[in-house]
Amino acid sequence: MDAYELATGYGERFTRIALFEPFQDLKRKTMRDEKDKKIDVAGMGLLCLLYFFEQKLIRNTKAGVREFASFLEMKTGGVYVLSPSKWESLSRDILQVFRPSTGRRYSVTYMDWESGQEEIVSFSFFKANTFDVKTNTQYYTLDDDGLELVFATKEFYSEFQLSINQLLLRKQLEKGEFKGALRQINEMRIDVESLEERILHLTHELKRNITSEETFQRYSRLIEDILLRLSMEHEEFEALQGFVNETKKRLYYKDHTKKEKEAYALILQISTHLEEVHHQHTDLLHACTEMKTRALQAAQEALYFVGIDSFNFDQDITSRIISTPLALESMKGLVSPFLSLEQAELWSPLTLFANQQVRDIREEAKGTDFLEVESKEEQEYVMFIRNRYTELFSFLLEYMEEENSITLDEFISYIQHSPYIEMLDSRIFYDFFLLLHHRSPLLPNEEEQSEETHVLDGVRKLLEGRKLEVFERNNLLTSHERYLIQNMEIQVKEIDDDVI
Repeated sequence: MDAYELATGYGERFTRIALFEPFQDLKRKTMRDEKDKKIDVAGMGLLCLLYFFEQKLIRNTKAGVREFASFLEMKTGGVYVLSPSKWESLSRDILQVFRPSTGRRYSVTYMDWESGQEEIVSFSFFKANTFDVKTNTQYYTLDDDGLELVFATKEFYSEFQLSINQLLLRKQLEKGEFKGALRQINEMRIDVESLEERILHLTHELKRNITSEETFQRYSRLIEDILLRLSMEHEEFEALQGFVNETKKRLYYKDHTKKEKEAYALILQISTHLEEVHHQHTDLLHACTEMKTRALQAAQEALYFVGIDSFNFDQDITSRIISTPLALESMKGLVSPFLSLEQAELWSPLTLFANQQVRDIREEAKGTDFLEVESKEEQEYVMFIRNRYTELFSFLLEYMEEENSITLDEFISYIQHSPYIEMLDSRIFYDFFLLLHHRSPLLPNEEEQSEETHVLDGVRKLLEGRKLEVFERNNLLTSHERYLIQNMEIQVKEIDDDVI
């Protein structure tokens, strides 16, 4: 530990402490109102700074003791009881603490342990602005030290302290102040540890304090802000790490004088310590991300189940309706949130005037041949139907072995007394005869015979030089409860040579 290095910048640090010394002087003042109630003079000193800071923002140059006294009476008149002259006297005493009536600046004497000598630091919180000759009134405004004191009383350093330290570290590295940079990294480690404790505390608060949707949304926005700030600090850490590595390489290739060796040793320590702090900060970023995904989700689920447990339908709804003589309108309003939305299928007359699809019937008539094959699945289906039709026609020819003409009802009666009775349960059976009637007369050497994907190819092969004709009969057949088909006469004849 270097005692001299430890006290570096002692005067600047004490100056920032001495900046708040006027509040200690105000605390030592004992004033009471007309009801013998002690007056918070130090708090009114802060109100004095805020009042004149606001006047500076709105560019009001006529703000003096009387105006400040009116503001104090308006702000604190409900707590303290004073006469108008006492309000003005109180305002003047507060201003004289910040701006002594002797005309000298506010000063504090202290021992500077960096130089070992007694020093005096002086401040100018207020300065004269304008003077009204007619009313003999002096107006004041905040000076530089007053503005610095106002900014110092606003708490934003704890949230952005790590970002500020990162900026200071970059400046120190650019100037080559490696000892100060090493100390700055140690301060950054403390900031990261403080952030880690805060995030851990926030995680416990999430599980304990979320009892409403508004609280959940507030914590969700807070975590989003923390995560955004941590992401920006993570990017700055990576940039600092790259800058340190470049500096380390540059010093390594320089002449190894005594001064350069000391600087290189320091930059090695800076690189090591910075990596450790960066690693801690990265773990913190991951922990915050996990808190966002897991802790918030768990809190939301807990909020949901708390709502379920606290709601009793029988007690809150049913009992309220039955025990309380509510009007019909009130009962509807009580029950409506638990009912489903009303659904209705409506038709508008305006659809008559909507755009219609105009298609040419002649275009649809083209290619009306049975089962055009367009895909692999359809082709497989056509092959299946063709095989079934071939089996069915083979069975039909077996039945017509000794006859050239039969009726459909005779063939159905034959099937009903055969082991193939399940054929009548399939629609394929009835579609087959309808198709035969549609394509009658069916010849073995028709032009479609070359089409391998036609459903009647197997039937044509089984004809073997014969032709098939199908004629309608008047009666209807009800061989199955699901199907109804007109009776037909089926003839298989030899084809004359001149026809072929």
